[in-house]
Amino acid sequence: MFFSLKNTLFLIVCIFTVFLLPTSAAVGDSYSEDGFLVLGQDDLVGISFWIATAAMLASSLFFLIERANVAPQWKTSMTIATLITGIAFWHYMYMREHWIITGESPIVYRYVDWFLTVPLQIVEFYFILAAVTTVTAMLFWRLLGSSVLMLVFGFLGETQMIGGSSIVWWTLGMICWFYIIYEIFRGEAAIINKNSGNEAGQFAFQSLKWIVTIGWAIYPIGYLYGLEATTILGVTISNTAYSVEAINIIYNLADLVNKTAFGVAIWIAAVKDTKDSERRFMI
Repeated sequence: MFFSLKNTLFLIVCIFTVFLLPTSAAVGDSYSEDGFLVLGQDDLVGISFWIATAAMLASSLFFLIERANVAPQWKTSMTIATLITGIAFWHYMYMREHWIITGESPIVYRYVDWFLTVPLQIVEFYFILAAVTTVTAMLFWRLLGSSVLMLVFGFLGETQMIGGSSIVWWTLGMICWFYIIYEIFRGEAAIINKNSGNEAGQFAFQSLKWIVTIGWAIYPIGYLYGLEATTILGVTISNTAYSVEAINIIYNLADLVNKTAFGVAIWIAAVKDTKDSERRFMI
């Protein structure tokens, strides 16, 4: 057959992404009219929301389709990759609408998304290791707990729900992030990965740890850039570079790259390990 099942499904994904998602016209400023979101050609924030929304959907469908082509031990990791981009797609539908209608940063929507997707990204380290070797449950809970605390501190800092210095909340969140980095570079997770002896699993682990280290660095930078003013020891510091547009573009691009790159790294490792297993079985 000229078109395989995979090619047919991929074509459906492309058509769905191109024709169903965009409900906009090219105008100067974005606005909402009769239930439709009209994207302005000068609205760079709105454009970044649209790109992220379409990419998250396409990634979710791709990972879901490819899940059927990997070995059983990798299916859980592929499912989590699908959930990460799928949940993000759902929330980005609301975030882009919030931006178009109000022109304000969708902080609550964004953190609801992060509270679901970031812990899933972090526990991927556990499931990657579990796919190729034996891992303790305590590692799972340490990674999960530190990622949730990191987000709680960030949310309290950005929303000022209970007050306090935004910089103090930022610092507490950074401590949690540094612990995660330690765990995947020098801690139990890093040691287990090194001793696993599985080339595909080690590739996925190495890829994800650099995404968490370099890719995630965009978020604390965006957090600081998005502070209009903060108070430290009674001294108020104003941010002359504050821009609600810049912070949302930074966050959108960071989400787009980090969430899809996570899934792609897992998919590459899963396909490689599956092919290696098939070759060993044939021999």
